[in-house]
Amino acid sequence: MRRHLQLSIKQLTAGYINGRLSPLQVAEQALEDAVKLKTLNALVRATPELARQQAQESTERYTKQQPIGELDGITVAIKDNFCTANVHTTCASRMLQDFVPPYDATMSARLREAGAVLVGKTNMDQFAMGAGTVDSIYGPTKNIWSEDLASKDNWRIAGGSSGGSASAVAAGLCYAAIGSDTGGSTRNPASYCGVVGLKPTYGLCSRHGLIPLVNSMDVPGILTRSVSDCVQVLNAVAGPDPLDSTSVQRPYKKLQLPEVDQIDLSSLRIGIPKEYHCDGLSAEVLETWTKVADLLETAGAKVRQVSLPNTAASIFVYTILNQCEVASNMARYDGIEYGHRAADERSTEQLYAQSRAEGFNQVVKTRILTGNFLLLRKNYDHYFEKALRVRRLIAEDFVKVFETQQEVDKVDILLTPTTLSDAPVYKDFITLSNRDQCAVQDFCTQPANMAGIPAVSIPVRFSKAGLPLSLQLMSNSFNEQLLLTVARWIEAQVSFDSLQSLQRHAI
Repeated sequence: MRRHLQLSIKQLTAGYINGRLSPLQVAEQALEDAVKLKTLNALVRATPELARQQAQESTERYTKQQPIGELDGITVAIKDNFCTANVHTTCASRMLQDFVPPYDATMSARLREAGAVLVGKTNMDQFAMGAGTVDSIYGPTKNIWSEDLASKDNWRIAGGSSGGSASAVAAGLCYAAIGSDTGGSTRNPASYCGVVGLKPTYGLCSRHGLIPLVNSMDVPGILTRSVSDCVQVLNAVAGPDPLDSTSVQRPYKKLQLPEVDQIDLSSLRIGIPKEYHCDGLSAEVLETWTKVADLLETAGAKVRQVSLPNTAASIFVYTILNQCEVASNMARYDGIEYGHRAADERSTEQLYAQSRAEGFNQVVKTRILTGNFLLLRKNYDHYFEKALRVRRLIAEDFVKVFETQQEVDKVDILLTPTTLSDAPVYKDFITLSNRDQCAVQDFCTQPANMAGIPAVSIPVRFSKAGLPLSLQLMSNSFNEQLLLTVARWIEAQVSFDSLQSLQRHAI
């Protein structure tokens, strides 16, 4: 295992400054490891020439003692639905297989401006519609924690839809990766791959250049191997963006987490939502949930049960709104302006139909058809409008527990499972349809997207099968400082080793 992988981003950049390590050396190792671990299918497109160029420029800056940011020389990967100038951005679909953006998404641009080194674009479910990263034209992504990576179908899934990003971070191919999170697409794979996955408050990070799935819920997410690394990346990419009308326009104040021994939990109020103790929750996840709640209580935090009564309806509302917005967003892919164009040009209508039939997979087509059905005039009030009303109720559930006038009922943090079990085996996962899997996999994660609040998944311990088990923390909007402080404290108590999988495979 590469020794430098044990270092945090802060420690790595300190190594660059004192000359013990160089960005070019670290980038070359990452590119070499990406080839060795090609079986994971985490990267759909490596960018060796760009990585070497950026790493060389970074090395020269450190030689002159003039780094340009906290991420200078840090290897990163970006999900394949964020535009990257002059690098293919395909959404893992045939429709955009040949699309090369002429510009960077804001997330990509801010990483580049901070000196980060891009090692590649990561795999995903087609157009981010999935919870396993198994519906990509490039094939499924494997989880580095799998017992047998060489097996045809007996390996563990990486989760989705940002499975490639999570798998790349867990395998040490990069220090951080960017994913998107619409209903848990960053936190779900983070949970299965044993890494930290942050969904910031809606509007804190720019969506400009993120190819949209559900505009009202899409959030750029961050995946790293530690909470402190996550904060470093968030500080580099967060903040207002004039190119994104949904980004919050107030100035972003960089987060600074206290040292672990200085974190005082005596005034912290933790809520345990009873509705998240749901059907399908494994005994091991329940035990993990209980143990961490006990840890917090022993440290002085006040832990109590709370209720989010509309949680049960949340997954149905999410599914309806998701499909309605998908139908709208996918309308732009017509074979005329950009994207895949069919050879059949007998008529405009035939060209439209054939281009979309060839460019989209069955999952995307099903969501488009369902969304258009739900938006029909006769169905609009009954489905879409009603779902919007219930979404408001779901958001108000969170407001009531975070901002209630009754101090005795108020909580600062919600502690829940991220996923209901450890990572499923691929052959078992594909026995259910994409729709059914999303309903199960997104149960604990999508309410945070509906409310727009921040949430983070952190690995806690191993299951009996030797796979990561993770928990989720949620807090009020723009309360990332407290959220990540508590996450850092838990991380220090459980001492989870995100790189242990590399020892298993003798990498």
